[in-house]
Amino acid sequence: MASHRKPRTPLLSTPGGRRTAAGLTTAALASVTLLSQTANAAPKAPRPSVEEVKRKVDGLYREAEVATQKYDAAKEKAESRQRTVNRLLDEAARRAERMNESRRRLGAFASAQYQTGGISPTAQLILAKDPQQFVDRNHLMERLTGRQKQVITDYQEQAAAATRRRAEATRSLESLQQSQAALRETKQSVQAKLAEARQLLSRLTAEEKARLAELERRKEAEARRKAEEEAHRHAGEQPPQPGSGAGHGSGGGTSDGGAPDGTYGTKAQKALAFARAQMGKPYVWGATGPNSYDCSGLTQAAWKAAGVDLPRTTWDQVKAGTRIATGDLRPGDLVFFYNDISHVGMYIGDGKMIHAPHPGAAVRVESIAAMPVYGSVRPA
Repeated sequence: MASHRKPRTPLLSTPGGRRTAAGLTTAALASVTLLSQTANAAPKAPRPSVEEVKRKVDGLYREAEVATQKYDAAKEKAESRQRTVNRLLDEAARRAERMNESRRRLGAFASAQYQTGGISPTAQLILAKDPQQFVDRNHLMERLTGRQKQVITDYQEQAAAATRRRAEATRSLESLQQSQAALRETKQSVQAKLAEARQLLSRLTAEEKARLAELERRKEAEARRKAEEEAHRHAGEQPPQPGSGAGHGSGGGTSDGGAPDGTYGTKAQKALAFARAQMGKPYVWGATGPNSYDCSGLTQAAWKAAGVDLPRTTWDQVKAGTRIATGDLRPGDLVFFYNDISHVGMYIGDGKMIHAPHPGAAVRVESIAAMPVYGSVRPA
């Protein structure tokens, strides 16, 4: 029996079917491609641990502190060259004024001689395009009086001196521009490192920030423990047991707040009093007070209050005094850290120092065992 059903037209035999099939095929291919790309994509980098962030931030602070010392040195050099340029320009202006005064005196001679009739040799000298060649003529010098000769000599000397000073000022200005360029470059380097550190810290959650603070507390506690052990080792005593609360002076110094007798002790007390008064003020790179400091800016300002002038950078301050062994430290001595001598603090006794630590921290007391000691200096 014949079927009355209409034969089904194959899907691909009609235009609409072909479009539908093409659409399905494209979608399928896209899905396959997407799955393939997802499978082959590089795995997402794992979130750094708090410990890793701390190491990275500490490293950036260290790099920034080295760059800060370079900035301080470049700034000091630029300021020195600016003073030199100003001095040379002032001197050139004074020389020019003296030259003009000699010119006026020559003009007076010329005017007086003109009134007596004719144009005198002096007038000819004033009007000459090249006075030097004219003066070199011996017959003119023979006809001038001794006073006139002295006026011309003064004019020549002042003109030559003014020219030399202007040339020196030009050279110094070029050096100043080079120093200012180095200053800008170093400033950008410091800012970049600090910005990277801030960015890392800003990504931490509240829980991670609390964990970071705990790591800092542990670090400080370990530094205090090492300082106490060092103090007792030098004193020939047994170190205190954990939790005993015992503690003594470190490195031959007196307890916090004290100072040895004598001239040095008097100056050290003044320097320490100044440093203590700055506690709580923020670390700002390149700052020398009064509202903020970097590490060498604080020690320089403290000892200046005691009447002792220290250089600006840690690299120069370490040379400005008598080198002292760690076991012979006294309050007021400067303690330098790291092999690159990029940090400095002022010893106060008991293995502790006052220092400006790093950006984001304030001037505070901390153990000298918190960082590797490079060496120590007694400034006065």
